Amino acid sequence: MRAMKKTKFYSIHEKLGAKIVDFAGYYMPVQYSSIIGEHKAVRNSVGVFDVSHMGEVFIKGDKALDFVQHITVNDASLLTNGRVQYSAMCYPDGGIVDDLLVYRINEKEFMLVVNASNKDKDFNWMKENNNFGVQIEDESDEYSLLAVQGPNSKSVIEKICDKPLDLEYYHFFFTKVAGIDMIVSRTGYTGELGYELYFKGNEGDAEKVWNALFENGKQYDIQPVGLGARDSLRLEMGFCLYGNDIDQTTNTLEAGLGWITKLKKQEFISKNILVKVKEEGLKRKLVPIVSDEKAFPRHGYDLSVDGKVVGHITSGTVSPILEKAIALGYVEIQHAKKGGKINFLIRGKEIPAIITKLPFVKN
Repeated sequence: MRAMKKTKFYSIHEKLGAKIVDFAGYYMPVQYSSIIGEHKAVRNSVGVFDVSHMGEVFIKGDKALDFVQHITVNDASLLTNGRVQYSAMCYPDGGIVDDLLVYRINEKEFMLVVNASNKDKDFNWMKENNNFGVQIEDESDEYSLLAVQGPNSKSVIEKICDKPLDLEYYHFFFTKVAGIDMIVSRTGYTGELGYELYFKGNEGDAEKVWNALFENGKQYDIQPVGLGARDSLRLEMGFCLYGNDIDQTTNTLEAGLGWITKLKKQEFISKNILVKVKEEGLKRKLVPIVSDEKAFPRHGYDLSVDGKVVGHITSGTVSPILEKAIALGYVEIQHAKKGGKINFLIRGKEIPAIITKLPFVKN
């Protein structure tokens, strides 16, 4: 049994009375007050997530770019210093190893931010495919990571940041926040204006950053937010979650991630198979589904058309903003058209729904 880990904010979560769960080998807060209340705080003002369980892997060396190009599906050659790119790593058969963020620090150094539950697997995959002589350093345990998300996030951070927070979407810079050295990026998993703060340091440093954010956020009724609302927020945007919507049995094209899959770039792991998938046509597709009925669609439930099962739900909830049932699910390609009628199969009952377009909640 692997020993459970605690982030440097754990004692803060305890003091705040958070409901703590085991997630990806860490004790993490799933909620503080209520998932719906925390969700709405992010949509309407500002919330802070401890996401220090995420993984940070640094790629260093003369061929750092070549290596990143080889193991990811997006075109990292388009990045300049201080830019971020959403991407994925795939197995030779096209199955997804993980989705990740690629940060270009300079031409010889990149930071790859990977999912918490996949850190060890991803690190080993990178090492196995290192034919480029690059250094691969897993610094996940050294970094703390806070996501500050919501319309008022900029106002909260800017007061305690050493630089003006004039970052474009998917850009980052090095600075100090609350006197602590860190990487600040304009990224997040909520669909709102937001920033992610990466920094090293002890529990005292972590507490200093947390307290400064909450002191400056008082006027905006800043709230701590747990993993529960993180999941409902990302689902309202239609963002994929590894282990639910994407995994080693799915490929990026059927998952709606064709926009990050650059089939015209140089050779990369899975390129040949993904080119073949595109040429032959998709057999199924991940689609967004909404229903006005009182229902709670859950991961694993079947989807049906005319009494026949045509797919399954990968993620589902009742949207706190729309107050409607929303879901993502894979369906056979002939039933995947926008506007098509489909049913959630819940305890043997067909609940009418419709295939829509993303995001579910439009800002």
